[in-house]
Amino acid sequence: MQSLHLRSDTLLEIATFLVRRWSGKESITVSISDQKEVQTKLRENKVVMFPLERYQGSDFQKYRQFRIALWYEAMRIRYSNKILSNDHAFGFILNTLETRRIETIARTVWQGMDGEIIFKYGISWLYRPLLNTLYGNTRIVEGFSQYFLLGDIKGELSPSAFEKVQKASKLALEIVKESIEKKYETDWLEKRIPEIIKILEIDPLLTIPISIPKISSGMALSDQEFIKTLNKIAKYRESDFGELDPNRISEGKEVFEEFKVLLEEAKRTENKGLNNEIIGISVPTATNVDETKIIDTDLINHLKAKFKEWKSGWKEEHVFSGDEFDEESHMDGHKPFLSDRKIAIKTKIVILLDHSSSIASQEIQYKKATLALCEVLEYLKVKFSVYAFNTEQKQVTCWLVKPENLKWNSISAKRLAQIKANGSTPLAEVYNMLLPSFRSKKPDIFLTLTDGEPSDPDAVRAIMRDFKSIGVKMVSIGFGPDTEDAIIIANNLRRLGYERTLAVSRLSDIPKRVLNVLGTS
Repeated sequence: MQSLHLRSDTLLEIATFLVRRWSGKESITVSISDQKEVQTKLRENKVVMFPLERYQGSDFQKYRQFRIALWYEAMRIRYSNKILSNDHAFGFILNTLETRRIETIARTVWQGMDGEIIFKYGISWLYRPLLNTLYGNTRIVEGFSQYFLLGDIKGELSPSAFEKVQKASKLALEIVKESIEKKYETDWLEKRIPEIIKILEIDPLLTIPISIPKISSGMALSDQEFIKTLNKIAKYRESDFGELDPNRISEGKEVFEEFKVLLEEAKRTENKGLNNEIIGISVPTATNVDETKIIDTDLINHLKAKFKEWKSGWKEEHVFSGDEFDEESHMDGHKPFLSDRKIAIKTKIVILLDHSSSIASQEIQYKKATLALCEVLEYLKVKFSVYAFNTEQKQVTCWLVKPENLKWNSISAKRLAQIKANGSTPLAEVYNMLLPSFRSKKPDIFLTLTDGEPSDPDAVRAIMRDFKSIGVKMVSIGFGPDTEDAIIIANNLRRLGYERTLAVSRLSDIPKRVLNVLGTS
């Protein structure tokens, strides 16, 4: 089967889409980090995955492992109300039983995952450690996990230890079965874990080494040997899954077709938007960035509700004569009629964000306001692109956060989150970088968000005329710590030659000011 490659940002976009679809929760975020284990943080609505490089096999096999691991985490989000750490025996055993419980429940919804589950267990067999290499009671706990999930153990246990493992696995199966039949959740399973610990005769706080996806030298299997492993596991789980074809599972044709479609779409998107034509523009590349810290859900929802009518293309407003009489407005002395006004937002807008060091103290709130603005612009289907500038290693850097032809998404948010506030305000230099592209792809509005005067005001005035000459409307929003400072900053910006200048003292007002500019443009 041919080798295919996915960029980390493309993989992250796919992962975010899948985990939200599988879990049924649109607020879930995904990050990729080279850590000791895959994690789901229920309180934070977050899943942290391994990069593909941590898995073994071909590129497609790595993707399958990533995908099925993500599915399990999505099912934990959907069906679990508690996830304990795997670092100690109690949490490790609870999570082992919970894996079997959520898997059984989820299969009734996602029946097409049966082959991938067996594939996952086949790979897991390769990854699990030999019991001979473990010491003390850790060997018994690992043996229990292997026997309970995989139907066998790797290596050797003493007869008495193996008897404990078998007895504990039998009880664990009965507990999981009862929990499913009676619709008990994780909390109920947790109360039964001491019974298993008692059978295994272990300390519940026993430290458990994490089994990472790594195959020791000389342990990699051929295709034929891997199919034998799949066959063995499929036989063990036949009472649950029915008869499955190990050869078909090994090929994974259904997932491969999905992978090709996703890859082709990712390539089209990548070529369309991120092959940046502007010389000197950089694209933030880190994918292990936590963008949730700059997501203000309340602000986003408030703005969407406020501008919901814009999405339909009509806005209801009070007038002196119109289609409908509003008695309450008449009684209050306001314009007494209601009329619908057609709104068509066909404006193309470019947003440039000042990330100089002066905003460092308010950086998170600044980014929250910007992200909320972008979410609403996307919601209203406005064509927009986003750039930011700062100073990196004493060099002015202009960053592409979102190109016009791509949707605003979690990748865009991660790009925004990782840009640090640093350096001065070399506005003229940044404008010079962007001007050549604007000559060919002329936006209607070029909006600059800044909190101070540029390093070279005269140079800004000169290049401002170049933008105006090609028909770009130059708009600026100045923000300050209070109303007086904001007005002073706005007046200074107006003297630079902007056609329209606004002032804000509250960062959360930025999205509304921008949207009002669009509504009157």
